[in-house]
Amino acid sequence: MNRREFLAAAATASSGPILLGMTRKAEEKNPVIGVEGHKYECVHNWGELPGGYEWQTTHNVALDAAGNVYITHQGSKATKASRDTVMVFDPKGKFIRSFGKEWINGGHGIAIRKEGGEEFIYLSNTWEQPKLVKTNLKGEEVWRKGRPECKEYENPSTKYDPTNICWLPDGGFNVGDGYGSHYMFNYDKDGKLQKVFGGAGTEPGKFKTPHGQWLDERDPKNPVLVVCDRANARLQRFTPDGTAIDATEGGKVVLFPAHAKTRGDVLLVPDLHARVSLFDKENKPIVHLGDDAAWRKKVLGENIRAKPKEWLPGKFVHPHDAAFDADGNIFVVEWVSTGRITLLRKV
Repeated sequence: MNRREFLAAAATASSGPILLGMTRKAEEKNPVIGVEGHKYECVHNWGELPGGYEWQTTHNVALDAAGNVYITHQGSKATKASRDTVMVFDPKGKFIRSFGKEWINGGHGIAIRKEGGEEFIYLSNTWEQPKLVKTNLKGEEVWRKGRPECKEYENPSTKYDPTNICWLPDGGFNVGDGYGSHYMFNYDKDGKLQKVFGGAGTEPGKFKTPHGQWLDERDPKNPVLVVCDRANARLQRFTPDGTAIDATEGGKVVLFPAHAKTRGDVLLVPDLHARVSLFDKENKPIVHLGDDAAWRKKVLGENIRAKPKEWLPGKFVHPHDAAFDADGNIFVVEWVSTGRITLLRKV
């Protein structure tokens, strides 16, 4: 897709509302939402924590090859067990293990990939040290990284709070300093810094909270880096080496995008403004799951993230991350103080 086609798709997205397409009443326990070909049963509060554990501001989600689900949260000082910042469940929601108490309050970004014959977890512990850490699936540390060693961060007062990590075609990875100074970094497969780009601003190629990013390989000959430029309310596209390509119009296609993932021809964007969006291969919107203007006004105006009794079935509060499983189901993790994971079971 060229630049003109991408921007045309963005214009299509803003031409009219694409609502959640409810197929049952919202009052039902597990309503079905979506449109033909993309309908999902909402199973809220998925995953069963054992005694002594509790959620505290859930953030992100990743799956391993076996379908096990890894959830990050900030941790809690209420109990010793809950201080772990990564909780692991089997595909049916049974608790397996937890780890990460050493970076309590920092649990944020998580990504998993296979390297050789083993899978590894990459974590961005936004507010705590180590800022970046690589572990095996059991949480045993492989390496850790602190501040980037580059001129942009030579001043120790320059803020650095990375939010998410994604992969690059050459085996390296990209890191976004979403809550820090709004730069992005390309590392090679050995973890050596190769390039710094972005920085704070509203012009093309600049960011206001590059909160999440993903390598979009739906066109395998032309992979692009999709960046959720959250406070600018837009998606930006870059070549994998960090050259800006184009951007959607602020607030027209996405509202407050938090992250992005792909499966097949579908781009998945959890949006903190109470919806989860699906886009087709041409970046035209398929559906904004949970989208409801009146509900969004309540969510944004009444601060209900700590009031689960006010949450409605089939609606979202603050989707912060989402991920597909192998069957096309979607796990949605929300930025709410009591924590919430929703399984969108494809029907």
